[in-house]
Amino acid sequence: GIVVLGLNRSHAKNALNKNLLKMMSKAVDALKSDKKVRTVIFRSEVPGIFCAGADLKERAKMHSSEVSSFVSKARATINEMANLPVPTIAAIDGTALGGGLELALACDIRVAASSAKMGLVETKLAIIPGAGGTQRLPRTIGVSLAKELIFSARVVDGEEAKAIGLISHVVEQNEAGDAAYRRALALAREFLPQGPLAMRVAKLAINQGMEVDLVTGLAIEEACYAQTIPTKDRIEGLLAFKEKRPPRYKGE
Repeated sequence: GIVVLGLNRSHAKNALNKNLLKMMSKAVDALKSDKKVRTVIFRSEVPGIFCAGADLKERAKMHSSEVSSFVSKARATINEMANLPVPTIAAIDGTALGGGLELALACDIRVAASSAKMGLVETKLAIIPGAGGTQRLPRTIGVSLAKELIFSARVVDGEEAKAIGLISHVVEQNEAGDAAYRRALALAREFLPQGPLAMRVAKLAINQGMEVDLVTGLAIEEACYAQTIPTKDRIEGLLAFKEKRPPRYKGE
């Protein structure tokens, strides 16, 4: 039930170009309706790098109209990731800058090695984050601190990222260079025993509720809760509790 999507464009530090975005979009689209998928982990297969952001060498060859189209595609692809119905975890074992951090911000949970480097550095290039960074960073760490990081283009390590709430867990890097990925896997395994529909509906309730006032959010929760009442999984969950055994959910 755990799907791992690994970035592996080593010669370009996993920089996002047209082809990589196309591949990411295709992979995410395939996961949307796959009921066997329970959790998705985004990681890098390249040591020391998560994603260096947009491919500036490719962008330098683009016409201005192409740049707008590329940024729109990047924003749409990252939104598709954010809208996956199952929990998503970003395992940041290396540098995540610009679009790389925006990709991680679109995940539900972020885990990073203490040595990892993260930042929205676009203002150095006289542009702004264009794939969700100006919206997701303040929702994650607060408006004032998000402004400070974006205005300064500051890069933080895993320890500082944890201190400001940018990531949920920080781990010491290991010799294999995959400590964050291993922590992400452990988290994903914690999610596996839970009711599949309940997990999807819980994510929907939280995501939609965070964008509205409390009264509306409670109404969203009520509507989402109602979706879990008539399911076979709910009956199995109650029966397993009564019989003092692990439930055997089928996603129904």
